[in-house]
Amino acid sequence: MRAGRRRRRREGHDLEVRADVNVTSLVDVAFTLLVIFLITAPIMQGGIEVDVPRGDVNPLSSVESPLIVTVDRSGQIFLNETPVERGAFAAAFSQLVGAGQPEMVYIKGDSMATLGPWFDVMSTVAASEVRWAIVAEQRPVR
Repeated sequence: MRAGRRRRRREGHDLEVRADVNVTSLVDVAFTLLVIFLITAPIMQGGIEVDVPRGDVNPLSSVESPLIVTVDRSGQIFLNETPVERGAFAAAFSQLVGAGQPEMVYIKGDSMATLGPWFDVMSTVAASEVRWAIVAEQRPVR
């Protein structure tokens, strides 16, 4: 026998060519990524969650560097996402405005918060020379 000899295939007994792609692992990875994105999407939104008041308001315009001052239901004040004591808010706000000069200050307050912290925030922001607005949701159409 010769070492380099080829075998002949008998006619009619050729093996079929299979061009199947096993997508099971691809589907597993896709579903895993989908679950990860569904879990992390609410976390990535950021900000302090508050129940803002409803009213007849205009939509917010996009601003590149806004400063968001938030008053939550318990009366805690936040500059962007950093908690600030009520007594130290005026000094912290003036330092932040002096350092960065934001284009716009948005006051986002919980509708169930007491009026005291709201008033402190609004009077401090109004005394500065920065444009400001109160964040609210559009009242539903009846």
